[in-house]
Amino acid sequence: MIETKRLILRAFEATEKDIAALYEILADEEVNTYLPWFPLKSQKEALDFYQERIAKRNCSNETGFYFAICFKKENRPIGYVTVSGEGNHDFGYGVRKDFWNQGVTTEAAAAVIDFLRNQGWSYITATHDINNPASGAVMKKLGLTYRYSYKEQWQPKNKQVTFRMYQLDFDEKNDTYQGYWEQYPEHFIEKEIE
Repeated sequence: MIETKRLILRAFEATEKDIAALYEILADEEVNTYLPWFPLKSQKEALDFYQERIAKRNCSNETGFYFAICFKKENRPIGYVTVSGEGNHDFGYGVRKDFWNQGVTTEAAAAVIDFLRNQGWSYITATHDINNPASGAVMKKLGLTYRYSYKEQWQPKNKQVTFRMYQLDFDEKNDTYQGYWEQYPEHFIEKEIE
């Protein structure tokens, strides 16, 4: 568990309360516009999502981390911060729309970044759709820097998306993660980023 001034970041649990909260986060169409999955339609889908995605990455240094963002006074998930244990160390976040523009995402993500640094991770990457510059602004606030862009036929939504890849190094190497550059043939470096 990680604590900040306002928040508790903890593992999601397979409880009725957490699954209901997960459903609230992932059912909203606007919140999920720039996420790789479709909005959830039921609490059963939320439980399936938990079992298929979160339980496998629920706070283990090897497989990655999936933290529930909760206000201390309620300890009920309002969002999440996740990072993959795979080579990309892909870092992501989401929060319910009624908590947008309150600094919740930045506060939670910064705490997880400090945690990862203390765990000995050497870097993280994060990507955002070029049509979602607000996510890029959060990445910049957190200290990530733009490295390159690439185009991907995004699944399961099956639409072409241009992603900007950012990275934060915790060591002195400053080696840019090349996985997306090598995987997607249409890649480039933008001269000016909003």
